[in-house]
Amino acid sequence: MSQLLSSVQNSNQVILKAAPGAGKSTYFPLQLVKNQCVAGKIIMLEPRRLAARNIAQYLAAQLGEKVGERVGYRVRGDTKAGPNTQLEIVTEGIMTRMIQDDPELTGVDLLIFDEFHERSIHADTALALSLEIQTALREELKLVVMSATLDNEALQALLPDAKYIESHGRAFAVAQRYQPLKPNEYLPQAMANQIEFLMANEPGSLLAFLPGVAAIKQVEEKLSHLKNQYEICPLYGQLNFSQQQKAIAPAEPGQRKVVLATNIAETSLTIEGIRIVVDSGLERVARFDLKTGVTKLEQVKIAQASAEQRAGRAGRLEEGICVRLYSESSLLQQPKVPEAEILHSDLSSLAMELAQWGTRDPAELSWLDTPAKASMSQAKQLLKRLSLMDENDQLTSLGQQAHTLGVEPRLASMLTISAQMSEQDTGLVSNALLVVALSEEPERQVSDLLQSVHRFNVGKHSKQSVIAQRIKNLSSKLAVKFQNASICDDSISVVAALAFPDRIAQLRSNSGGQYLLANGHGAQLRDEDALFGNDYLITIDLLRSGQQSSFIQLASPIDIHYVKDKLPKLFKQTECVDWDESRGRLVAEHQLRIGRLVIERKALPEPSPEKMTQALLSYVRRKGLSVLNWSVSSQELLQRIRCAIDWLPEQEWPAMDDQSLLDELELWIEPYMQGVNSAKALKNISLEQALLARLGWPLNQDIDKWLPTHHVVPTGSKKKICYQQGSEPMLSVRMQEMFGEQESPAVALGKVKLVVELLSPAQRPLQVTKDLAGFWQGAYREVQKEMKGRYPKHVWPDDPANHVATTKTKRQLDK
Repeated sequence: MSQLLSSVQNSNQVILKAAPGAGKSTYFPLQLVKNQCVAGKIIMLEPRRLAARNIAQYLAAQLGEKVGERVGYRVRGDTKAGPNTQLEIVTEGIMTRMIQDDPELTGVDLLIFDEFHERSIHADTALALSLEIQTALREELKLVVMSATLDNEALQALLPDAKYIESHGRAFAVAQRYQPLKPNEYLPQAMANQIEFLMANEPGSLLAFLPGVAAIKQVEEKLSHLKNQYEICPLYGQLNFSQQQKAIAPAEPGQRKVVLATNIAETSLTIEGIRIVVDSGLERVARFDLKTGVTKLEQVKIAQASAEQRAGRAGRLEEGICVRLYSESSLLQQPKVPEAEILHSDLSSLAMELAQWGTRDPAELSWLDTPAKASMSQAKQLLKRLSLMDENDQLTSLGQQAHTLGVEPRLASMLTISAQMSEQDTGLVSNALLVVALSEEPERQVSDLLQSVHRFNVGKHSKQSVIAQRIKNLSSKLAVKFQNASICDDSISVVAALAFPDRIAQLRSNSGGQYLLANGHGAQLRDEDALFGNDYLITIDLLRSGQQSSFIQLASPIDIHYVKDKLPKLFKQTECVDWDESRGRLVAEHQLRIGRLVIERKALPEPSPEKMTQALLSYVRRKGLSVLNWSVSSQELLQRIRCAIDWLPEQEWPAMDDQSLLDELELWIEPYMQGVNSAKALKNISLEQALLARLGWPLNQDIDKWLPTHHVVPTGSKKKICYQQGSEPMLSVRMQEMFGEQESPAVALGKVKLVVELLSPAQRPLQVTKDLAGFWQGAYREVQKEMKGRYPKHVWPDDPANHVATTKTKRQLDK
């Protein structure tokens, strides 16, 4: 410990790797406070609220004080810190908020990043900003990054000047047992069986790691017959604080307990009395889908570092046991550390933070994993749709106000816009405040937001005080007054539409619980959901599982016409002419739309030829290029052009991939659509002419010179060359017709040699080569020896490279 404290005093960057139970989250910060190693405040980032509160309470107790004196904490909606607080434990985006509010971190001398191996997006962002502060503003600011399972090489590459310290701590030995599930064995039942066996045969309490809440509840039910013998406690993030405290508190004297937990118990928490761990080896990871804009929850195998952390829970107080419900070989196949959250998350909040920081390109900062360009681009587009970011990627005045609220961008936009609109409708902002608070603390197994609204209004919500406090905090930041009496169902749907205009959902006809979203993606209700039967919903929370559809987790029924009256800018009037495949004719109508949803339709007169052409082009885009008349010759021409683009990139080729052809149908297909007035008539278009016209002069002449359709062999015969993008061009010809050909023929201005498939007199393949000269001098001898006996009537000269090519037999040649 003395070495560590000395390093903090003498170095501005420290990397600490310490085994579970070594005291890095408790003993180390306690010694920093006791020894006054730094003059200013210490901020320690914890990835989880439960850990932040408990560590603060433990440290304050060690000092004989209450939380909020020398040791305090700050989590969303709950702060206990005072003017004399020396160590403040914070969580989520709070450290980032502190940095944004005061880039020089006045009065703060040390930042500690605890359990950094979890690689939360908040920790990565705060570290990147902190490193820039060290470089540009405060060289003396100290940073400590610590965990039991760090990716040392990557971290040391990011912090090359950091002092590296490794401590093995005081953890006790943990015996490892592997009990992999049998084929088709049901995890909850196998977990319950293992727990019952271990509790009957081993002393101490038990901690079981399960992938999610559903699995916890299933195992809890299967262990219900043991509740008189042991205290059985679930532990997961959605439980309230008192329920979580019950799970981690020591068992009553003479009692033992079984804790069923998600990975919330993987780090930073010491559950008294635990000496047995049962690990399912699974966790649920949220991955953001850029295409749909929806988060998909996937059940995945844990990384080796997570398995080590879980096993370490059994060796905190005495020697323990870890039973893994998977094989050792399976574990060794997993990555050493988990994938960083920044690589698979919605980056809209990060994009907002970086814009506020003044960073347009994330690559300007130092990251362990730089955010992907595609993810950042998608995030910025969302911020622009929400009026939070301008076209120069800078926050608008609305965006700057939204940033101060500390909520995710959609909800921040809803709050700021509804506050602006409150001059016309004073109740909107109160409804927005309630939607934010209820969205952040959703009730389990409640999909209808209005049910939660009504429960809050009558004081019966399961998290009444938490939501009320959150509303109070946000009201203060917005400088508005929350009016409970103004809450109404229609206003709830209006403010929700401000945040989620792309997620307004329309019931598909005769589909039960199937909906189409304004962004064009599908969503569905679970069977017997309370929201069944509503024509329109505003979906606030969507989740994709293994299926392609997204399940609606939280939504509100809406009166679409009321929303139109209040938010007319969300809707668009348009004239649409399109080909109706079911009726086999063009349909022309006036439409009221929101995104991809058609709200109202009104038939229009017979469309003009121009409108008809546009409708057919829309049909081609929807169905794909395959609906056009792709003759063999037009397919071959397209393949030749695509090969030419690959082999002769220095030429000015137009784009010829499928997507480009679809995007630019008006440029190359429309000129050939005169008289085409039906989907069937599309077959009359000459695609060869259209493709050559797209090439333009002189490329449409040069293509036949550079990549000819045929090659003239020494006998004078024209043999077809087969082209396929991604493959080498091939020429198939009888071997006798290639006698006298000294070198392999080539195309593409001599850059690409033909693969020559040499055939027997019976047209069967004998040899494939790109080096004809080498074949004549080498492998030909074996072919000659075999073929002379099989085809004695044909010539098999000793010097084929200088022999006259022929299509004739020996007898025909002798005549």
